[in-house]
Amino acid sequence: MKLLRPLIVFDLETTGVWIEKDKIVEIGMVKLLPDGSRHSYIKRVNPGMPIPVNVTRLIDISDADVKDAPKFKDIAKEVLEFIGDFDIGGFNILRFDLPVLEREFLDAGFSFHWRDRNVYDAQKVYHIHEKRDLVAAYQLYCDKELNNAHSALGDAEATIEILDAQIKKYGSEEQGVVSLKDFDYEQFNAYFDKERKFCWWNGQLYPTFGKYAKKKHIKDILKNDHPYLEWMLTRDFNEEVKAMVERVLGGEFPQAPGISGDA
Repeated sequence: MKLLRPLIVFDLETTGVWIEKDKIVEIGMVKLLPDGSRHSYIKRVNPGMPIPVNVTRLIDISDADVKDAPKFKDIAKEVLEFIGDFDIGGFNILRFDLPVLEREFLDAGFSFHWRDRNVYDAQKVYHIHEKRDLVAAYQLYCDKELNNAHSALGDAEATIEILDAQIKKYGSEEQGVVSLKDFDYEQFNAYFDKERKFCWWNGQLYPTFGKYAKKKHIKDILKNDHPYLEWMLTRDFNEEVKAMVERVLGGEFPQAPGISGDA
């Protein structure tokens, strides 16, 4: 790779995908220099919160793996020094990794001015130049050309073949299509309801709307603003949310999914 300036290519593993709250559990960086040399940096991080079980399955890092690791604030200075003032590269870093890293630096008392640099996001380039439609998926998973694309029945038949191939590749043939549930986007993001009015984070249920959006969890709201929950019952929220709010007002709290022990 020809370089005019040094380039840092990095990736984060985190406790989830909530940019404002989830924490880093591993950071890996490669420093590429114009003379062709490269230097690597890899560090696991104790996030100070439980790693959800479904995240552990995805990244293969558990609470036990990071219980003795440093907190990010303890390595923030060396991470910042490794990055220097170089250009930055990665995959999906503009939408996720860079905002998370910036927030972690701020929490540790450091500024990270990545917007002043050249940023090369491989995902952005990929999405611009490559197809991500049913035809591409059929080619990837089934190694076939979809000749009757945009025929409703033809697309449905192709999707069946894709699902079958995904079960074999990612899931369990014994369980069948049920084994693909672990790859459900809603489950990974831990939204409580289909309209995404509430989201789980660190074992607590947070609203994603209104004055408490991503700020106070529902137990805090019950304790400090009981009328707010009563107001919700009078508004146009879905029945799933209203039923949950009624249980909370009665002192019954929903159980968070997929949370392991303390980190």
